[in-house]
Amino acid sequence: MNNRRLFLEYVAQTSPFPLQIEIEKAQGSILYTPEGKEYIDLISGISVSNVGHCHPRVVKAVQEQAAKYMHLMVYGEIIQGPQVKLAEKIASLLPSSLHNIYFVNSGSEAIEGAMKLCKRYTKRTEIISFINAYHGSTTGALSIIGSEKYKNAFRPLMPMTRAIRFNNEEDLKCITTKTAAVFIEPIQGEAGIILPENNFLKKLRAKCDETGTLLVFDEVQSGFGRTGKMFAFEHYGVVPDLLICAKGMGGGMPIGAFISSKEIMSCLTESPILGHITTFGGHPVSCAASLACIEVIEEERLLEDISTKEALFRRLLVHHKIKSIRGKGLFLAVEFESREVNFDINFKCLENGVFVDWFLFNDKSLRIAPPLTISAAEIEMACNIILQVLEM
Repeated sequence: MNNRRLFLEYVAQTSPFPLQIEIEKAQGSILYTPEGKEYIDLISGISVSNVGHCHPRVVKAVQEQAAKYMHLMVYGEIIQGPQVKLAEKIASLLPSSLHNIYFVNSGSEAIEGAMKLCKRYTKRTEIISFINAYHGSTTGALSIIGSEKYKNAFRPLMPMTRAIRFNNEEDLKCITTKTAAVFIEPIQGEAGIILPENNFLKKLRAKCDETGTLLVFDEVQSGFGRTGKMFAFEHYGVVPDLLICAKGMGGGMPIGAFISSKEIMSCLTESPILGHITTFGGHPVSCAASLACIEVIEEERLLEDISTKEALFRRLLVHHKIKSIRGKGLFLAVEFESREVNFDINFKCLENGVFVDWFLFNDKSLRIAPPLTISAAEIEMACNIILQVLEM
C-alpha cells in the first residue's frame, strides 16, 4: 500500500486511472505481485518481451556486459564490441540494401532520426503517413501519427505532414515529387492490427519509386518475430528504403534503430557533421541484450511455432461476444461490439489473472501479443479465463 501511495505521489501519471498493479518479478510469460498473485502476460509490455521476461540468456548478457563497461562516450565515436556485433547480426537478417544501422534508445527516437534523414537525403520537406498509425509521442513523431485527438492539444506540430488512408489505393495519388518519405506500419498496430490488402504495400512501393520518395517501414511493434517472420515486411515481398525497429529488439532492455543503406545514411555525417547525435543510443548493455534476444529467437527456433500458437488462440477464442479476430502470428486483435464491452472484459481479465490491454485507436478490441515463448498450456489457461469472463 505504501508503494501505491508513493507511486501516485511521485511517478508522473499518463492517465486518470492507472492500473496500479504492483509487479515484484516476472519470468517467461508470468508476472508476479508481492502477494504472490500470478498474471499470464498476453501483451509483453506492448510487444517488448518477445523472448519472455528475464530470459536467462538475456540476463546473462546484461550482467556480463555491465561488468565490463557501460557508457563510454557519445554514440559513434568509439568502437564498442556490443554495437558492432549487433549491427553485423541485424544486417545479416535483412536485404542487402538495409545494412547500415543507427542505434538509438526507443521507437520514437528512431522515427525522429529517420525523418531527419529522409528530409536531408531527398532535400524535400513533405512527410506522408497514415490515418490511425502510431509512430510515437515526441513532437516530431506525434506530427505523423494518425489521430487528430492525440495531436490537437499539442499544436503547432511539425509542418508539411499529411495523413492518408491505409489500404486505399486512390490516396496513393497524394504521394508526389514533393514527398520526402512515406512512413507506414506494414501491419497497423494501434489501429487494431490491420493487415495490408490487395497488394497495397507493393502498390505503395511502386508509387514511391515513381516519385523518388523514400519508403519507411515502422516495425517497432511487428518486428523481431512477432508475426511469425523476423520482420513483418517479409510476408509481403516489399523492401523499404528505411526500417524502424525497437520494442521486441532488446529482450526487455531499451533500444531502437533506424536502418538504411550506407549511401542514404552517410548524409548525416557532413554538411553539417554530427547531423544526428545521441548520448545513450546503442548503449552497450542494451546492445548485448539485443544480440542475445536475436540469438534466442534463432537458436530456440521460436518462429517455427508462431503460426501454431496463433491457430490455437483462434481455435479456443470462439464466443458469441467475439465479433472477429484479426492479425498475424502473435499480433492479434479480438474485437467486441463496443468500447464499454471491451473495457469491462479487460478489467475482469485482470481481476482473474490475465494481463491484457486495448488499442490506442481501436478501443473495442482486446490486444493479444504475448511473449513468443508462451506455451500451449499457458495459451489454453489464458483463453479459458477469457471465456469464463465472457460468461460473467
